[in-house]
Amino acid sequence: MTLRTTTDKDTGVALVTLDRPEKLNAVDLTMAEQLTSLWRRLRFDDTVRAVVVTGAGDRAFCTGLDRDAVNAVPQPDSPYSIEDPLLRVGPKSNDLWTPVIAAVNGMACGGAFYLLGESDFLVADPRATFFDPHTTYGMVSAFESILMAQRMPYGEAARMALMGTAERMSARRAHEVGLVSEVTEPGESVAAAVRCAEVIAGYPPEAVQGTVRACWSAREAARTHALAYAPHLISLGNQPAEGQGALFTARRRGGFRTR
Repeated sequence: MTLRTTTDKDTGVALVTLDRPEKLNAVDLTMAEQLTSLWRRLRFDDTVRAVVVTGAGDRAFCTGLDRDAVNAVPQPDSPYSIEDPLLRVGPKSNDLWTPVIAAVNGMACGGAFYLLGESDFLVADPRATFFDPHTTYGMVSAFESILMAQRMPYGEAARMALMGTAERMSARRAHEVGLVSEVTEPGESVAAAVRCAEVIAGYPPEAVQGTVRACWSAREAARTHALAYAPHLISLGNQPAEGQGALFTARRRGGFRTR
């Protein structure tokens, strides 16, 4: 299994762990399918009233789509029907309104933003870093940038997207700009997220889920409109397919700096 889920029946909190630490928790097609199935299953599980999602190990929360998965997904010629295996890895994309808290440990980059963008708030280890490598490898950052532009000021989202692998946003800076709601002590991000989840899980679920839906609806119209442009922008701006696989390893070309 590339995804581990444990549920505390006493507190109603589920802990979901992306479990490919040897691959920096990159999402392969199996994990993508498991995430989609998990969110859909949780819609009907009244025993789970809050969820924490994190990555195994301390090197990475998630580094996006595994490069082998890129080559396994055939693409049509039409820019209006791009096959993106990450489109359904987030809870909101599967109509789940149980609150989801992300505990970010290590790197979170590229396709990880599909998950972070659909989490309700983020808690980060002080060693967490955030970056978007798309432009470095000649690819359009569309879905990721749209999701991040709704979580922090435009200039910060644009800087992250345009600077590529040359710069990483630190946990401290992510907290300053509102991407992260709390920076914990080292190694405490999961515990802190679970503590929040336990509090939320103790409240009436109808009120909690209605509140999640209300918060999401405040930005949903703009998000839906923006995402409609994403496939066409990707098709217009990306390099030929043979040059794209390197993106999803999230490895650096040259140096980078953290701010």
